[in-house]
Amino acid sequence: MWNQWRIENPEESPDLSEADLYKANLYGVDLIGADLRKGYFSEANLTTANLSGADLRKANFFGASLSGATLFDADLRESDREADLTDTNFSGASLAGADLGGADLRRATLVSTDLEGANLTACRVYGISAWDIELEGASQSNLLITDWDQSPIQVDNLEVAQFIYLLLSNVKIRSVIDTITSKMVLILGRFTPDRKVILDAIRDELRKRNYLPVLFDFEKPSSQTTVETISTLAHMARFVIADLTDAKSVLQELQAVVPLSPSVVVQPLLLAAQEEPGMFDFIRKFPWVLDTHRYADQATLLAELKEEVIDPAEAKSKELAQKK
Repeated sequence: MWNQWRIENPEESPDLSEADLYKANLYGVDLIGADLRKGYFSEANLTTANLSGADLRKANFFGASLSGATLFDADLRESDREADLTDTNFSGASLAGADLGGADLRRATLVSTDLEGANLTACRVYGISAWDIELEGASQSNLLITDWDQSPIQVDNLEVAQFIYLLLSNVKIRSVIDTITSKMVLILGRFTPDRKVILDAIRDELRKRNYLPVLFDFEKPSSQTTVETISTLAHMARFVIADLTDAKSVLQELQAVVPLSPSVVVQPLLLAAQEEPGMFDFIRKFPWVLDTHRYADQATLLAELKEEVIDPAEAKSKELAQKK
């Protein structure tokens, strides 16, 4: 039984640091921004509690229930451990260095959550939503990706747990992957107002022809992350359409990706009024890079898109596939 210790009308940001709340009943309690550092919550009931923005550093949650609790932007650094965290929202929270070993994280939300150096060993992560999380130095061994009533399957990486489960549980996933790799077209170019109109038009035309167009914005400066993202998308694509018009960043990314991607066909485009960039000489020499298609304007490009862009790219893709 939980002790009937409750906060009916807590003051704004109450100071409960080092409080002993062993087996306390805090069901649905509102402790937004509260100071709960080093609090002892062992076996306490915090189901559906709102702890957004609370300071929970070094708090002890051994055996506690935080099922359905909201910990948006909460600070749980170095907190501890083996709690029921099912359906808990950790969006924006910091769990750096937290010991979550053995915790039940089924259906928990981890969006922009900091788990750097955290211990996630043997956590249950079935149904978890993990996006844009920081996992550097985290211990991720023996993560259980199945539910209680399913045969236990373990993986060692939280970011791929969702994907592995999908592969195992969805008999249609192979057809989904095949559809992506056979229909996806990566479109590269500048997203300045005048250039984005052209890229959007290419995307819309590809959709009409049953492709899955993916636009990548090169308006921002290049970075290592950009290169990695482009490489990942390129290897998934049927072919790449790269508009070189006013696009120095596109050239830089193509130089990094093309030499290492012999199975990825690249169809360059260029506004007829412009000269082909000198940096393109290095890229053009690779046989999976097609001749640059020059276009006078948007209307002309769309009129020629099938015969001058799509058909050559498809033919080259089939040629490369036969050589594998």
